[in-house]
Amino acid sequence: MGPTLHIRLKIILLFFSSLLNTTFAQQLPVWNAEFENKKPVDWLVKPVAEKAQVFQSKDGRDIVLYNGLLKRTFRITPDLACIDFKNLSNGQQLLRAVKPEARLTINGKSYPVGGLYGQKENAYLLPEWIDSFEISDSAFHYVKYTVEDIKPYLNWKTSMWTGNSKNPAGKSITFYFQSSMPALKGLDVAVHYSIYEGIPLLSKWVTLQNNRDENVRLDQVVNEILAVVEEESAVEGNTEQMAVPNGIYVENNFAFNNAMRYKLSDQATHWKRDSTYTSQVNYRFQTPCLLEVHPKINVGVDLKKGELFESVRTYELLQDSYDRERNGLAIRKMYRTIAPWTTSNPIFMHLVSKNDAEVKTAIDQCAQTGYEALILSFGSHCDMEDTSAANMVKWKELADYAHSKNIFIGSYSLFSSRKISSEDDVIDPKTGKPGGAFFGNAPCMGSKWGLAYLKKLKLFMTYTGFNIFENDGPYPGDVCASTTHPGHEGLHDSQWKQMALQKSLYHWCNENGIYVNAPDWYFLDGTNKIALGYREVNFSLSREQQMLLNRQNIYDASWNETPSMVWGFVPLTKYQGGGPDAILEPLSEHLDPYEQLMMQYYGSGIQACYRGPRLYDTETTKKTVQNVIQWYKKYRHILNSDMVHLRRADGRDWDGMMHVNPSLKEKGLVMVYNPLNENIVRDIRLPVYYTGKHQTIQIREKENTAKSYQVDRDYDVSIKLTLPAKGYTWLVLE
Repeated sequence: MGPTLHIRLKIILLFFSSLLNTTFAQQLPVWNAEFENKKPVDWLVKPVAEKAQVFQSKDGRDIVLYNGLLKRTFRITPDLACIDFKNLSNGQQLLRAVKPEARLTINGKSYPVGGLYGQKENAYLLPEWIDSFEISDSAFHYVKYTVEDIKPYLNWKTSMWTGNSKNPAGKSITFYFQSSMPALKGLDVAVHYSIYEGIPLLSKWVTLQNNRDENVRLDQVVNEILAVVEEESAVEGNTEQMAVPNGIYVENNFAFNNAMRYKLSDQATHWKRDSTYTSQVNYRFQTPCLLEVHPKINVGVDLKKGELFESVRTYELLQDSYDRERNGLAIRKMYRTIAPWTTSNPIFMHLVSKNDAEVKTAIDQCAQTGYEALILSFGSHCDMEDTSAANMVKWKELADYAHSKNIFIGSYSLFSSRKISSEDDVIDPKTGKPGGAFFGNAPCMGSKWGLAYLKKLKLFMTYTGFNIFENDGPYPGDVCASTTHPGHEGLHDSQWKQMALQKSLYHWCNENGIYVNAPDWYFLDGTNKIALGYREVNFSLSREQQMLLNRQNIYDASWNETPSMVWGFVPLTKYQGGGPDAILEPLSEHLDPYEQLMMQYYGSGIQACYRGPRLYDTETTKKTVQNVIQWYKKYRHILNSDMVHLRRADGRDWDGMMHVNPSLKEKGLVMVYNPLNENIVRDIRLPVYYTGKHQTIQIREKENTAKSYQVDRDYDVSIKLTLPAKGYTWLVLE
């Protein structure tokens, strides 16, 4: 239904006021349709020349976000709505219908933010229809915009080795909305977009400022609503199994549950059905083609006068292929761009210590072998929750000793999967008693104990100078029905408030140069590394089994994650049971598997938790460790580059992975393994497209003389290798 005349006049006045005050003052460049006709380079191989920019149309009615790889257009009169979303690499139009920019549920009632109404056919959108669309009479309406350069989400810092120390470049635009409705007056809504350079990527989030005199219950914020072209159609059947649109990869910073994979951790991306799309093939209108981003559980916060609420942040990466490797490389470049702290990758040992002397010995061994960091593992004698003067002074002295040797130091701390007390544990809303948490019993981060835990960690790390924090069992999404915990009001806001507390700790660490290992998906809020995914009891299996299983784990965990984002595991001493054939101690007696396990991980660019009391036991062992670390450091940049998958380990034949980076001198580095008991000769095809070398390429085995190879029209190179029994080799591509 169209708006009343009274409301329409108010909106027109707001609109023209915004034009006078903002649009013309910013002098945006005028959009030229020829920009859209430029043929983009392959951004995964070559740098993109076009800068990210914000344009306005000649008539001033449209705003265009453009970076040479994508184009997103907004009509700003009579209200604001997205009318075009195009992947310029393949020409795909993602948008099929106009929707509101966002949706807020306030005091139990939902309100759209912007949007245009009147589209009858929702399978596609024609430009000539747009002028006939109307505004809603119950929405937040657009009033103005501002444009600025992208600002870093976190003011991160580090003194560790880092593959990418640059913050992302691009432009941000903020659209402002207000309402004349009495129930909404004084609530200022802003919809924020950032467009990044060199990658087909946007981010979006919503903020709400409460300028009313009373508190406002903000039940929910849907910060993205996109009517996307469907991926497939089905007349009937189980539509739950239908594919969601492939042309857009969506990630947000509201992910948890210890899955150690984003897709399984995501709590806010929803592909829904669109009942207004009445010409779809499915008879019951069940096609998943409406993207909405919001927490599954309502945020439920009471926004006080003057407070600002910030929604989930959504990242939208456009994809131009069904190829798993290409799509994975795109996602990995997204992480390198928006979360550059994830490219930090210190060489660390996981120490199991009983006393201070063992810590000093481990620090000395790290310094002597080229290791860069020491983490006090679980089961060690470091307790970061003990903030007594004596304990903090002791650990400061040890940290100072480590820093004098240029070694970073930190410790393990467990938050969840432990029982504290009936006053501080999560309260199950079903029973009103402790329990029902992800790990059964667990503390509430908003309890007195939980808030004190956060303070103690910050105090301990600040005083001692610890630069690494390994947080096991971070907040996994538990809701809590307590009404006495000071960190949340009740069940309604318990998840959002606890999540905010967990993020605040990681923000603090990130901005204070403290490296964070955490087995949950908090990357977009400051963590550096997660487990690559393994079954801990498998480390009680034989060394031979562990080597092959580790290579499978590495292969499976490197489709969407960069090498620096994941850690593996090498038990030097007994772990999760197992006999003498499962461990590496005494190290000198198991030197071959020790070396190969190191080469498997370092050859993948992945740090493993070498868990035990020492790195070497003899001079021969020491020299072996030194040689591996020197080799890793020599090729560190290419080894920290993304991997192309060659052949997964199965124990029946060779297996291998290939790092690629067209911007380096070393365009690629290949690791190939032979699990068999005899030497083998194999012709191996190397897909070199993502090295950027498309005609000829130089390849050498180990440090031997390089040979020139022709690249065929499938962008492959065939090379014959002799692989030693139970051994490996490596190739450098230049």
